Amino acid sequence: MPAPEYKRILLKLSGEVLMGSQEYGIDPAYVSRLAEEVKAARATGLEVCLVIGGGNIFRGIAGAARGLDRTTGDYMGMLATVMNALAMQNALEQLGVATRVQSAIPMATVCEPYIRRRAERHLEKGRIVIFAAGTGNPFFTTDTGAALRAAEMNCDALLKGTSVDGVYDRDPKLFPEARRYDTITYGEVLSQNLKVMDAAAISLCRENNIPIVVFSIRERGNVARVLEGSGVQTIVQEQGVQEQGVQEQLED
Repeated sequence: MPAPEYKRILLKLSGEVLMGSQEYGIDPAYVSRLAEEVKAARATGLEVCLVIGGGNIFRGIAGAARGLDRTTGDYMGMLATVMNALAMQNALEQLGVATRVQSAIPMATVCEPYIRRRAERHLEKGRIVIFAAGTGNPFFTTDTGAALRAAEMNCDALLKGTSVDGVYDRDPKLFPEARRYDTITYGEVLSQNLKVMDAAAISLCRENNIPIVVFSIRERGNVARVLEGSGVQTIVQEQGVQEQGVQEQLED
């Protein structure tokens, strides 16, 4: 697959990857390893921003299933994403990478409030920006928050680092014969109800023509490989873009 030409990307990480091999919480050693990957991506000249989920600490919808008010649960989940963002900021700064955390829920004591123009200025100066607290509203996932920030920051792509190496027609952990897609359209993801991101996030990316690149973050060095076009991945984009890419490969 040819290397994509990106200038600015948003990397979305699930909170669960910060657990490492633990069953709960944050594994500092694993966060440091992830920070090295983010630093390597930044070193290529890319402008990089991040969104990290909070599922390793608290997931609002799971709390609601156990009887907690959904709105309260979602706000608790947003606070968990701030904790993860601070952990990642600390790991990046220990590697000498200038980093800023901006929260959709203002908490001036620990991080900046989300201000789009300020975030853009940070990126232009070479800093990594971590967007925390989702959209700042309940009933929206961090996937939707990531798609929203990617659109606001005019990102060239949204990279989603997960525990699997792409998008499958069914859960590859339960069905070994599951088929992985190299490319797939936004519409196909929605119509087949594939668990890539939630429907609101997919729709936001489609409306703003932001390709979604799904890959395994657990494989060391995979961020760099995906960015250079050699890593195993699935790209979610419009059909016309897919056909153009196939035609270019045939001509080559």
